[in-house]
Amino acid sequence: MTSKTSSPTQDTADLLPEDVQRGNIWRLSIAQALAGANAVVIFATGAIVGNALAPSPMLATLPVSIFVVGMAACILPLGSLARRRGRLAAFLAGTAAGVLAGLLAFVAVIIDSFWLFCVATFFAGSYAAVVQSFRFAAADGVAPHRRARALSLVMAGGVAAGVVGPQLVTWTMDLWQPHLFAATYLVQAAVAAISAFILLGVRLPMPSAAEAAGGGRPLAEIARQPRFVAAAVCGAVSYMLMNFLMTAAPLAMHMHGHSQASANLGLQWHVIAMYAPSFFTGSLIGRFGAGRVATVGLLLIGLSAAAGLAGAEVMHFWWSLILLGLGWNFGFLGASALVLECHRPEERTRVQSFNDFIVFGLMALGSFSSGGLLSAYGWNTVLWVSFVPLVLAVVALAMAARRQAAAQG
Repeated sequence: MTSKTSSPTQDTADLLPEDVQRGNIWRLSIAQALAGANAVVIFATGAIVGNALAPSPMLATLPVSIFVVGMAACILPLGSLARRRGRLAAFLAGTAAGVLAGLLAFVAVIIDSFWLFCVATFFAGSYAAVVQSFRFAAADGVAPHRRARALSLVMAGGVAAGVVGPQLVTWTMDLWQPHLFAATYLVQAAVAAISAFILLGVRLPMPSAAEAAGGGRPLAEIARQPRFVAAAVCGAVSYMLMNFLMTAAPLAMHMHGHSQASANLGLQWHVIAMYAPSFFTGSLIGRFGAGRVATVGLLLIGLSAAAGLAGAEVMHFWWSLILLGLGWNFGFLGASALVLECHRPEERTRVQSFNDFIVFGLMALGSFSSGGLLSAYGWNTVLWVSFVPLVLAVVALAMAARRQAAAQG
Protein backbone atom coordinates (compact mmCIF):
# COMPACT_ATOMS: atom_id res chain seq x y z
CA MET A 1 0.00 0.00 0.00
CA THR A 2 1.59 3.25 -1.10
CA SER A 3 -0.27 6.37 -0.08
CA LYS A 4 1.08 9.87 -0.25
CA THR A 5 0.30 11.24 3.17
CA SER A 6 2.51 14.31 3.36
CA SER A 7 4.32 16.80 1.23
CA PRO A 8 8.14 16.86 1.45
CA THR A 9 8.12 20.61 0.83
CA GLN A 10 5.75 21.22 3.69
CA ASP A 11 7.69 18.89 5.99
CA THR A 12 10.96 20.71 5.26
CA ALA A 13 9.37 24.13 5.76
CA ASP A 14 8.06 23.07 9.17
CA LEU A 15 11.38 21.73 10.48
CA LEU A 16 12.56 23.23 13.77
CA PRO A 17 16.24 23.89 14.61
CA GLU A 18 17.84 20.84 16.18
CA ASP A 19 18.46 22.57 19.52
CA VAL A 20 14.75 23.46 19.69
CA GLN A 21 13.83 19.88 18.85
CA ARG A 22 16.06 18.59 21.65
CA GLY A 23 14.65 21.14 24.11
CA ASN A 24 11.09 20.19 23.22
CA ILE A 25 11.82 16.50 23.70
CA TRP A 26 13.40 17.11 27.12
CA ARG A 27 10.55 19.29 28.34
CA LEU A 28 7.86 16.99 26.99
CA SER A 29 9.65 14.00 28.53
CA ILE A 30 9.75 15.66 31.96
CA ALA A 31 6.11 16.72 31.65
CA GLN A 32 5.28 13.15 30.60
CA ALA A 33 6.97 11.87 33.75
CA LEU A 34 5.11 14.27 36.04
CA ALA A 35 1.76 13.68 34.38
CA GLY A 36 2.36 9.94 34.34
CA ALA A 37 2.85 10.06 38.10
CA ASN A 38 -0.57 11.68 38.39
CA ALA A 39 -2.14 8.90 36.32
CA VAL A 40 -0.44 6.26 38.46
CA VAL A 41 -1.96 7.88 41.55
CA ILE A 42 -5.44 7.46 40.07
CA PHE A 43 -4.85 3.86 39.02
CA ALA A 44 -3.24 2.93 42.34
CA THR A 45 -5.87 4.55 44.55
CA GLY A 46 -9.02 4.91 42.45
CA ALA A 47 -10.45 1.42 43.01
CA ILE A 48 -9.43 1.42 46.69
CA VAL A 49 -11.05 4.79 47.41
CA GLY A 50 -13.99 3.81 45.21
CA ASN A 51 -14.47 0.62 47.21
CA ALA A 52 -14.44 2.62 50.46
CA LEU A 53 -16.84 5.35 49.28
CA ALA A 54 -19.11 3.64 46.74
CA PRO A 55 -22.70 2.80 47.71
CA SER A 56 -22.19 -0.65 46.13
CA PRO A 57 -19.09 -2.86 45.62
CA MET A 58 -20.05 -3.11 41.94
CA LEU A 59 -19.19 0.60 41.62
CA ALA A 60 -15.71 0.26 43.14
CA THR A 61 -13.86 0.75 39.83
CA LEU A 62 -16.26 3.40 38.52
CA PRO A 63 -13.91 6.31 39.41
CA VAL A 64 -11.14 4.78 37.28
CA SER A 65 -13.65 4.23 34.48
CA ILE A 66 -14.75 7.87 34.78
CA PHE A 67 -11.07 8.79 34.42
CA VAL A 68 -11.10 7.05 31.04
CA VAL A 69 -14.41 8.72 30.12
CA GLY A 70 -12.73 12.06 30.82
CA MET A 71 -9.98 11.14 28.39
CA ALA A 72 -12.42 10.14 25.65
CA ALA A 73 -14.78 13.08 26.20
CA CYS A 74 -12.08 15.75 26.16
CA ILE A 75 -9.70 14.54 23.47
CA LEU A 76 -11.63 16.06 20.54
CA PRO A 77 -12.33 19.48 22.18
CA LEU A 78 -8.71 19.73 23.27
CA GLY A 79 -7.58 18.70 19.79
CA SER A 80 -9.76 21.45 18.35
CA LEU A 81 -8.18 23.94 20.75
CA ALA A 82 -4.71 22.81 19.65
CA ARG A 83 -5.67 23.14 15.99
CA ARG A 84 -6.95 26.72 16.45
CA ARG A 85 -4.66 28.11 19.17
CA GLY A 86 -1.64 25.82 19.12
CA ARG A 87 -0.66 22.83 21.20
CA LEU A 88 0.59 24.95 24.12
CA ALA A 89 -2.91 26.30 24.78
CA ALA A 90 -4.19 22.73 25.01
CA PHE A 91 -1.27 21.74 27.25
CA LEU A 92 -2.06 24.51 29.75
CA ALA A 93 -5.78 23.72 29.74
CA GLY A 94 -4.91 20.12 30.52
CA THR A 95 -2.57 20.91 33.39
CA ALA A 96 -5.21 23.22 34.88
CA ALA A 97 -7.61 20.25 34.81
CA GLY A 98 -4.93 18.18 36.57
CA VAL A 99 -4.63 20.71 39.39
CA LEU A 100 -8.41 20.82 39.77
CA ALA A 101 -8.58 17.02 39.80
CA GLY A 102 -6.19 16.77 42.75
CA LEU A 103 -8.01 19.43 44.75
CA LEU A 104 -11.45 17.91 44.16
CA ALA A 105 -10.21 14.41 45.05
CA PHE A 106 -8.77 15.78 48.28
CA VAL A 107 -12.11 17.34 49.23
CA ALA A 108 -14.00 14.18 48.21
CA VAL A 109 -11.90 12.03 50.54
CA ILE A 110 -12.29 14.50 53.40
CA ILE A 111 -16.10 14.65 53.12
CA ASP A 112 -16.57 11.00 52.03
CA SER A 113 -18.23 11.91 48.72
CA PHE A 114 -18.08 9.14 46.12
CA TRP A 115 -19.67 11.23 43.38
CA LEU A 116 -17.35 14.20 43.92
CA PHE A 117 -14.47 11.76 43.68
CA CYS A 118 -15.85 10.63 40.31
CA VAL A 119 -15.93 14.28 39.15
CA ALA A 120 -12.31 14.59 40.23
CA THR A 121 -11.25 11.56 38.22
CA PHE A 122 -13.10 12.97 35.17
CA PHE A 123 -10.87 16.07 35.30
CA ALA A 124 -7.85 13.82 35.84
CA GLY A 125 -8.86 12.07 32.63
CA SER A 126 -9.03 15.43 30.86
CA TYR A 127 -5.45 16.05 31.92
CA ALA A 128 -4.42 12.59 30.70
CA ALA A 129 -6.05 13.30 27.33
CA VAL A 130 -3.71 16.25 26.82
CA VAL A 131 -0.73 14.25 28.01
CA GLN A 132 -1.33 11.69 25.27
CA SER A 133 -0.77 14.41 22.67
CA PHE A 134 2.79 14.98 24.00
CA ARG A 135 4.00 12.04 21.89
CA PHE A 136 2.62 13.55 18.69
CA ALA A 137 3.83 17.04 19.64
CA ALA A 138 7.38 15.68 19.84
CA ALA A 139 7.13 14.78 16.14
CA ASP A 140 6.10 18.32 15.10
CA GLY A 141 8.91 20.08 13.27
CA VAL A 142 11.01 16.88 13.11
CA ALA A 143 12.22 15.20 9.91
CA PRO A 144 10.03 12.23 8.93
CA HIS A 145 12.74 9.60 9.48
CA ARG A 146 13.28 10.81 13.07
CA ARG A 147 9.64 11.09 14.15
CA ALA A 148 9.22 7.58 15.57
CA ARG A 149 12.33 8.08 17.71
CA ALA A 150 11.16 11.50 18.94
CA LEU A 151 7.77 10.05 19.78
CA SER A 152 9.27 7.15 21.74
CA LEU A 153 11.81 9.32 23.62
CA VAL A 154 9.02 11.48 25.00
CA MET A 155 7.17 8.37 26.12
CA ALA A 156 10.39 7.29 27.87
CA GLY A 157 9.72 10.05 30.38
CA GLY A 158 7.15 7.72 31.84
CA VAL A 159 9.99 5.66 33.37
CA ALA A 160 10.28 8.29 36.08
CA ALA A 161 6.51 8.15 36.52
CA GLY A 162 6.84 4.45 37.24
CA VAL A 163 9.12 5.23 40.16
CA VAL A 164 7.65 8.51 41.40
CA GLY A 165 3.94 7.67 41.15
CA PRO A 166 3.74 4.57 43.39
CA GLN A 167 6.26 6.01 45.83
CA LEU A 168 4.26 9.23 45.98
CA VAL A 169 1.27 7.13 47.05
CA THR A 170 3.31 5.15 49.58
CA TRP A 171 4.92 8.25 51.14
CA THR A 172 1.77 10.36 51.39
CA MET A 173 -1.21 8.02 51.80
CA ASP A 174 -1.16 8.10 55.64
CA LEU A 175 -0.09 11.73 56.18
CA TRP A 176 -3.63 13.10 56.72
CA GLN A 177 -5.14 10.72 59.23
CA PRO A 178 -7.75 9.37 59.31
CA HIS A 179 -8.32 10.26 55.64
CA LEU A 180 -6.39 7.74 53.55
CA PHE A 181 -4.84 9.28 50.39
CA ALA A 182 -6.02 12.85 51.20
CA ALA A 183 -2.46 14.22 51.22
CA THR A 184 -1.68 12.19 48.09
CA TYR A 185 -4.21 14.15 46.07
CA LEU A 186 -2.86 17.50 47.29
CA VAL A 187 0.61 16.51 46.13
CA GLN A 188 -0.93 15.35 42.84
CA ALA A 189 -2.32 18.87 42.30
CA ALA A 190 1.09 20.41 43.03
CA VAL A 191 2.83 18.11 40.55
CA ALA A 192 0.37 19.12 37.81
CA ALA A 193 1.13 22.79 38.50
CA ILE A 194 4.88 22.14 38.18
CA SER A 195 4.25 20.42 34.85
CA ALA A 196 2.52 23.56 33.54
CA PHE A 197 5.62 25.68 34.18
CA ILE A 198 7.84 23.17 32.38
CA LEU A 199 5.54 23.11 29.34
CA LEU A 200 5.71 26.91 29.00
CA GLY A 201 9.17 26.47 27.45
CA VAL A 202 8.04 24.14 24.66
CA ARG A 203 8.40 25.80 21.23
CA LEU A 204 6.28 24.23 18.52
CA PRO A 205 5.13 25.42 15.07
CA MET A 206 1.87 27.30 15.22
CA PRO A 207 -0.98 25.78 13.21
CA SER A 208 -1.00 26.78 9.55
CA ALA A 209 -4.04 28.53 8.12
CA ALA A 210 -5.01 25.30 6.37
CA GLU A 211 -4.71 23.27 9.58
CA ALA A 212 -6.64 25.82 11.65
CA ALA A 213 -9.41 25.78 9.07
CA GLY A 214 -9.59 21.99 9.11
CA GLY A 215 -8.04 21.65 5.66
CA GLY A 216 -7.04 18.47 3.92
CA ARG A 217 -9.02 15.36 3.04
CA PRO A 218 -12.33 14.51 4.69
CA LEU A 219 -11.80 12.63 7.93
CA ALA A 220 -13.96 9.74 6.68
CA GLU A 221 -11.62 9.25 3.72
CA ILE A 222 -8.56 9.17 5.95
CA ALA A 223 -10.24 6.79 8.43
CA ARG A 224 -11.01 4.29 5.65
CA GLN A 225 -7.32 3.67 4.96
CA PRO A 226 -6.45 0.08 5.98
CA ARG A 227 -3.32 1.42 7.65
CA PHE A 228 -5.33 3.86 9.77
CA VAL A 229 -7.87 1.15 10.67
CA ALA A 230 -5.05 -1.14 11.81
CA ALA A 231 -3.39 1.69 13.77
CA ALA A 232 -6.61 2.68 15.54
CA VAL A 233 -7.61 -0.91 16.34
CA CYS A 234 -4.15 -1.85 17.61
CA GLY A 235 -3.81 1.33 19.66
CA ALA A 236 -7.30 0.91 21.10
CA VAL A 237 -6.83 -2.76 22.01
CA SER A 238 -3.38 -2.15 23.53
CA TYR A 239 -4.62 0.71 25.67
CA MET A 240 -8.00 -0.88 26.47
CA LEU A 241 -6.45 -4.11 27.72
CA MET A 242 -3.74 -2.27 29.64
CA ASN A 243 -6.46 -0.31 31.42
CA PHE A 244 -8.80 -3.31 31.64
CA LEU A 245 -6.23 -5.41 33.49
CA MET A 246 -4.45 -2.65 35.43
CA THR A 247 -7.75 -1.28 36.78
CA ALA A 248 -8.71 -4.66 38.16
CA ALA A 249 -5.27 -5.85 39.34
CA PRO A 250 -4.90 -3.77 42.56
CA LEU A 251 -8.40 -4.68 43.71
CA ALA A 252 -7.85 -8.33 42.72
CA MET A 253 -4.65 -8.37 44.79
CA HIS A 254 -6.58 -6.89 47.70
CA MET A 255 -9.28 -9.56 47.30
CA HIS A 256 -6.61 -12.29 47.36
CA GLY A 257 -5.21 -10.96 50.64
CA HIS A 258 -2.14 -9.14 49.29
CA SER A 259 -1.04 -5.82 50.84
CA GLN A 260 -1.43 -2.32 49.42
CA ALA A 261 2.37 -2.04 49.42
CA SER A 262 2.60 -5.13 47.21
CA ALA A 263 0.01 -3.65 44.84
CA ASN A 264 1.91 -0.34 44.74
CA LEU A 265 5.17 -2.11 43.95
CA GLY A 266 3.50 -4.16 41.22
CA LEU A 267 2.13 -0.98 39.66
CA GLN A 268 5.55 0.66 39.92
CA TRP A 269 7.20 -2.09 37.88
CA HIS A 270 4.24 -2.14 35.52
CA VAL A 271 4.65 1.55 34.70
CA ILE A 272 8.43 1.18 34.37
CA ALA A 273 7.81 -1.67 31.92
CA MET A 274 5.35 0.57 30.05
CA TYR A 275 7.91 3.28 29.41
CA ALA A 276 11.47 1.94 29.78
CA PRO A 277 11.48 0.25 26.33
CA SER A 278 10.74 3.65 24.81
CA PHE A 279 14.48 4.38 24.79
CA PHE A 280 14.81 1.85 21.94
CA THR A 281 11.25 1.27 20.66
CA GLY A 282 11.67 4.04 18.09
CA SER A 283 14.81 2.37 16.74
CA LEU A 284 13.00 -0.98 16.56
CA ILE A 285 10.16 0.66 14.62
CA GLY A 286 12.67 2.20 12.21
CA ARG A 287 14.36 -1.17 11.65
CA PHE A 288 11.46 -3.64 11.62
CA GLY A 289 8.44 -1.46 10.88
CA ALA A 290 5.62 -0.19 13.06
CA GLY A 291 3.28 -3.06 12.22
CA ARG A 292 5.71 -5.78 13.33
CA VAL A 293 6.52 -3.98 16.59
CA ALA A 294 2.82 -3.52 17.31
CA THR A 295 2.19 -7.23 16.69
CA VAL A 296 4.89 -8.18 19.20
CA GLY A 297 3.20 -5.87 21.69
CA LEU A 298 -0.12 -7.68 21.29
CA LEU A 299 1.59 -11.05 21.80
CA LEU A 300 3.21 -9.78 25.01
CA ILE A 301 -0.20 -8.69 26.31
CA GLY A 302 -1.42 -12.22 25.63
CA LEU A 303 1.51 -13.56 27.67
CA SER A 304 0.50 -11.15 30.45
CA ALA A 305 -2.94 -12.70 30.65
CA ALA A 306 -1.40 -16.18 30.61
CA ALA A 307 0.90 -15.27 33.51
CA GLY A 308 -2.10 -14.08 35.52
CA LEU A 309 -3.94 -17.32 34.82
CA ALA A 310 -0.98 -19.32 36.14
CA GLY A 311 -1.77 -18.43 39.76
CA ALA A 312 -2.81 -15.80 42.31
CA GLU A 313 0.41 -15.30 44.28
CA VAL A 314 2.06 -11.89 44.40
CA MET A 315 4.64 -12.91 41.78
CA HIS A 316 1.91 -13.96 39.36
CA PHE A 317 0.33 -10.50 39.61
CA TRP A 318 3.71 -8.81 39.26
CA TRP A 319 4.73 -10.79 36.17
CA SER A 320 1.34 -10.18 34.63
CA LEU A 321 1.66 -6.43 35.22
CA ILE A 322 5.23 -6.28 33.89
CA LEU A 323 4.40 -8.16 30.69
CA LEU A 324 1.31 -5.99 30.31
CA GLY A 325 3.46 -2.87 30.47
CA LEU A 326 5.93 -4.18 27.88
CA GLY A 327 3.10 -5.21 25.57
CA TRP A 328 1.43 -1.82 25.88
CA ASN A 329 4.66 -0.03 24.98
CA PHE A 330 5.24 -1.97 21.77
CA GLY A 331 1.56 -2.12 20.83
CA PHE A 332 0.72 1.53 21.51
CA LEU A 333 3.91 3.11 20.15
CA GLY A 334 3.80 0.89 17.09
CA ALA A 335 0.20 1.97 16.49
CA SER A 336 1.09 5.64 17.09
CA ALA A 337 3.89 5.45 14.52
CA LEU A 338 1.41 4.01 12.04
CA VAL A 339 -0.87 7.01 12.63
CA LEU A 340 1.97 9.37 11.64
CA GLU A 341 2.03 7.63 8.23
CA CYS A 342 -1.68 8.29 7.61
CA HIS A 343 -1.96 12.08 7.48
CA ARG A 344 -0.64 15.18 5.78
CA PRO A 345 0.74 18.11 7.82
CA GLU A 346 -2.50 20.13 7.63
CA GLU A 347 -4.47 17.06 8.76
CA ARG A 348 -2.34 16.07 11.75
CA THR A 349 -4.29 17.43 14.73
CA ARG A 350 -7.63 16.26 13.32
CA VAL A 351 -6.35 12.76 12.57
CA GLN A 352 -4.36 12.40 15.78
CA SER A 353 -7.28 13.58 17.91
CA PHE A 354 -9.69 11.29 16.09
CA ASN A 355 -7.37 8.33 16.57
CA ASP A 356 -7.07 9.04 20.29
CA PHE A 357 -10.84 9.47 20.57
CA ILE A 358 -11.27 5.96 19.17
CA VAL A 359 -8.55 4.60 21.46
CA PHE A 360 -9.92 6.13 24.65
CA GLY A 361 -13.57 5.56 23.75
CA LEU A 362 -12.96 1.82 23.46
CA MET A 363 -10.70 1.98 26.48
CA ALA A 364 -13.62 3.37 28.49
CA LEU A 365 -15.73 0.34 27.56
CA GLY A 366 -13.02 -1.96 28.83
CA SER A 367 -12.61 0.00 32.03
CA PHE A 368 -16.34 -0.02 32.79
CA SER A 369 -16.57 -3.76 32.24
CA SER A 370 -13.51 -4.77 34.28
CA GLY A 371 -14.97 -3.87 37.67
CA GLY A 372 -18.23 -5.70 37.06
CA LEU A 373 -16.46 -8.77 35.68
CA LEU A 374 -14.05 -8.85 38.62
CA SER A 375 -16.80 -8.49 41.23
CA ALA A 376 -19.16 -10.98 39.58
CA TYR A 377 -16.84 -13.61 38.09
CA GLY A 378 -13.33 -13.11 39.47
CA TRP A 379 -9.86 -12.27 38.21
CA ASN A 380 -9.49 -15.29 35.93
CA THR A 381 -12.56 -14.30 33.91
CA VAL A 382 -11.13 -10.81 33.41
CA LEU A 383 -7.97 -12.43 32.02
CA TRP A 384 -9.77 -14.86 29.70
CA VAL A 385 -11.95 -12.11 28.21
CA SER A 386 -8.86 -10.13 27.23
CA PHE A 387 -7.93 -12.66 24.53
CA VAL A 388 -10.94 -11.73 22.34
CA PRO A 389 -9.87 -8.17 21.38
CA LEU A 390 -6.26 -9.35 21.05
CA VAL A 391 -7.25 -11.71 18.24
CA LEU A 392 -9.22 -8.95 16.49
CA ALA A 393 -6.25 -6.57 16.61
CA VAL A 394 -3.83 -9.16 15.23
CA VAL A 395 -6.23 -9.84 12.36
CA ALA A 396 -6.52 -6.10 11.59
CA LEU A 397 -2.73 -5.72 11.45
CA ALA A 398 -2.39 -8.80 9.24
CA MET A 399 -5.00 -7.51 6.80
CA ALA A 400 -3.32 -4.09 6.58
CA ALA A 401 0.07 -5.71 5.97
CA ARG A 402 -1.42 -7.91 3.24
CA ARG A 403 -3.02 -4.88 1.52
CA GLN A 404 0.27 -2.98 1.69
CA ALA A 405 2.23 -5.92 0.26
CA ALA A 406 -0.29 -6.35 -2.56
CA ALA A 407 -0.13 -2.63 -3.43
CA GLN A 408 3.69 -2.63 -3.46
CA GLY A 409 3.81 -5.88 -5.45
